[in-house]
Amino acid sequence: MSHAVAEMARPPVDLTELRTLAMFEEHAAAVLPLDVFASASGGPSVATLERNRQALRHLAIEQRVLMNVKTVDTRAYFVGMTLPSPIIVSPMDGLPRFHPEGDLALARGATRHGGMTVVAGGCTWPLETIGAAATGPLMFQLDWLGDRDWVSEKLQRVYAGGFKAVCLAVDADTQAGLTWDDVDWVRAQLALPFGLKGIMTAPDARLALDRGVDFIWVSNHGGRRLDDGRATIDALLEIAQVVRGRVPLIVDSGFRRGTDAMKALALGATLVAFGRTVLWGLAAAGADGVQQVLQLLHDELVINMKLAGRTVTSELPPDIIRRVDSAGFAQPIRLPGA
Repeated sequence: MSHAVAEMARPPVDLTELRTLAMFEEHAAAVLPLDVFASASGGPSVATLERNRQALRHLAIEQRVLMNVKTVDTRAYFVGMTLPSPIIVSPMDGLPRFHPEGDLALARGATRHGGMTVVAGGCTWPLETIGAAATGPLMFQLDWLGDRDWVSEKLQRVYAGGFKAVCLAVDADTQAGLTWDDVDWVRAQLALPFGLKGIMTAPDARLALDRGVDFIWVSNHGGRRLDDGRATIDALLEIAQVVRGRVPLIVDSGFRRGTDAMKALALGATLVAFGRTVLWGLAAAGADGVQQVLQLLHDELVINMKLAGRTVTSELPPDIIRRVDSAGFAQPIRLPGA
């Protein structure tokens, strides 16, 4: 199979020289064509993209000392699976622009690290081929781009690829005709855990629960959908108060560091998905680069868990987070309805 790849003739990179996440981004900026790097690092909605990052920057983690933090339990429990880390990989398409092995390298690197990756509906390789390349669990993002017969055929390939869960993207403008009736129909077709990706409000979270979804994914697609939308970390806090642990929550959009993941976990997330940050690893060294970026994120999470005096990522309470205003003053997080 032939795939168009933009200027991929690059010398091998020594991964020992890329010791931080910032170094991976700098390397990607240096080796990728300008338009490819810009398309990944930016987005059509600058306001939403920036708000994702600003909201995270205005959250601080409380430090605690003299606690026994020799070991940290990072296991995450998601729809019957036990994952070694709450950090997963977001669905992304156009991956051959970043590395010739694209979706295959992403699946290999992410699952080799022990985590889960989510395959985009616009992936370049057949789902069966991606499934065979993975050594761990995969989820599929269903982008509804045809009629119900088209969806049924796509779901059969999901089964053939050995995928463990399906999320339906519900916030794309190409899917303007979708309704809650379509959600009910997909749910009835599946014998796999099923969730909705793109939920950003408490009312929609309630409707999703009423439909019997197995998980909810809080996402604004990295700031690439609604212009001037709000940050996902703010929506997560509100949605978590509605869900109250009845189903797992995934969140993405704007998450770049292990500390970002820690903030989301404390505010109600079960899993935190990373996109752009993982792309820089893919661009640097394919599966090996993806694996190393995920390891750096995991290491940051563990180090800062210890500095906060916490030892179980799945039990982080919201009171370890403080909201820092523009003057630098920190205030406790106010839970909706409290």
